[in-house]
Amino acid sequence: MKLFSRSSSNDRGSFAKRFEQANGLELVANALASFSVVSLLLGIELWLALAAAGIAFAVIVGFGLPALRKGKGWRQYVGRFVLSRVLILIAIGYAYVRTSDELLVWVSVGILSFLIGTEVNCAKVAAGAIPYGVNLPGVSVRNYPLFRVNFIFLVNVIAMFILAALAWSGVNPWIGIAVTLVAAVPTSISLLDGILRVRSRRIAERQLPSALAAVAPTFAVHWDAPAKTDYQLAMWLPYLERLNKPFIVVVRNRASFIAASKLTTAPVLLRSVVADMDGVIASTLKAVFYVNSNARNVHMARYTHLTHIQLLHGESDKAPSFNPVLRMFDKNFVAGQAAIDRFARAGIETAPGWFSIVGRPQVENIAVAGEATDRSGHKTVMYAPTWAGYFADSNYSSLPIGVAVVQALLQRGARVVFRSHPYTAVNASHAAEAERIVELLAADRAASGREHLWGPAAEKDLSTTECFNISDALISDVSSIVPDFLYSEKPFAIAAIAASEDFVEEFPLAKASYLLARDGSNIEQVLDELLVNDSLLDERRNWKKYYLGDFAPEGYVDVFLNEAGKYV
Repeated sequence: MKLFSRSSSNDRGSFAKRFEQANGLELVANALASFSVVSLLLGIELWLALAAAGIAFAVIVGFGLPALRKGKGWRQYVGRFVLSRVLILIAIGYAYVRTSDELLVWVSVGILSFLIGTEVNCAKVAAGAIPYGVNLPGVSVRNYPLFRVNFIFLVNVIAMFILAALAWSGVNPWIGIAVTLVAAVPTSISLLDGILRVRSRRIAERQLPSALAAVAPTFAVHWDAPAKTDYQLAMWLPYLERLNKPFIVVVRNRASFIAASKLTTAPVLLRSVVADMDGVIASTLKAVFYVNSNARNVHMARYTHLTHIQLLHGESDKAPSFNPVLRMFDKNFVAGQAAIDRFARAGIETAPGWFSIVGRPQVENIAVAGEATDRSGHKTVMYAPTWAGYFADSNYSSLPIGVAVVQALLQRGARVVFRSHPYTAVNASHAAEAERIVELLAADRAASGREHLWGPAAEKDLSTTECFNISDALISDVSSIVPDFLYSEKPFAIAAIAASEDFVEEFPLAKASYLLARDGSNIEQVLDELLVNDSLLDERRNWKKYYLGDFAPEGYVDVFLNEAGKYV
């Protein structure tokens, strides 16, 4: 089973991809179905017309099978292939009337054609009936449909198949009427359900002021992010909750709403467009926290009477960590002096007092290693490559040499914890390399009995902190994983994928790291230091203070709580 569904985003220039984006298969189905109907009208051989209709139907169904295998279901097909499906129905009806009552046949064809055309309306209603909110006192609203709208497409396709079978066998056309009426039930329910949920949202919106007054939130968390990025919010919620102040979470898309609703008992509100934002600005709000640099943060940051505080979702030397756009926030909470110096090195001016060094509370449960003694035994090494990034200046991933890294670790008898980035699949070639690593680890576990971890075992069953605590060393890239691991004082290696003459200056943490060449050519020397010699222990302890703040362990989290408490 493949763990990494490869994205096709890197194949946009291929003919196949462009053909798909241009709805090329729909064009093929339309052409075949049109040929079928025209052939019937011109009196051409019946078998030829029906063959064309059958091929068109096979194109429609066959197009959906890969999506079913990938777990995408029929979602993207609702409202698609409408013309071709209606024309195929006409061909089916023409064949049916040769052996049955003409009126009844065309009634069933008409009903099913109407249902197919209504799919577009169902999809639009479903799109408008978005979730509203949860955990709001006095507000009762159903956020999710009775069933997914994509189910309608499948029902209509099955009804077409049954109608074709009835036409072939010449069964009483009243059965065809019954089939189409049954097929109409999901469409009717979907439309009514969507309308009721839209109405429910409007009622809830009228109740929102009193609900917010009851909650009296002193701060909000604004979060807009793609699916599978709930770690951004999850890492901060436990500490924001420890402020012991009422708050709300404002999200901007369905995926974020579903994720946030599972992470907190605080009120979560979905506001998809900027016009909806005014309704969540309660009179008791004092501050807003942000956990990423999403462009739509500006929709909330425009409320200038509030204090806007950027947290980001990790301490890192990556370019997004010192993006000039971050200056739109009133405060930037950073882990240590390294974050401040990052802006200075980039020549980005910031206002006095804009930074607050608060440490990195998420490291509180990371076990700090004792003095190194015998390092000759087999070790557990965590390999955590980052993803390719959306732009060239943020591609730090070592996955192109990942197989060589893991092979070298296995040759040393190491147990490997492979924890990939949630966005690995964005890049098809990186997804392929990740799959090769998994296959390599699986084969070695079967042969040697070493309990390597990957996939859900390393990414779901264990937290990042738990992976750190069971590991003796780390191999990673320029990413937020490394500064967090630095807290443990254990040895780590950084892959210098974006290597330049100024690499160490651009990424100062490299001075406390064993640097892996971008081609992996020095892997054996790196592993000698990482697993045996470890000559950088004292250096790491000094850089730990620089990156994560010079605070006593017993009061480490309190630094963040006290600083955040000033604004809420």
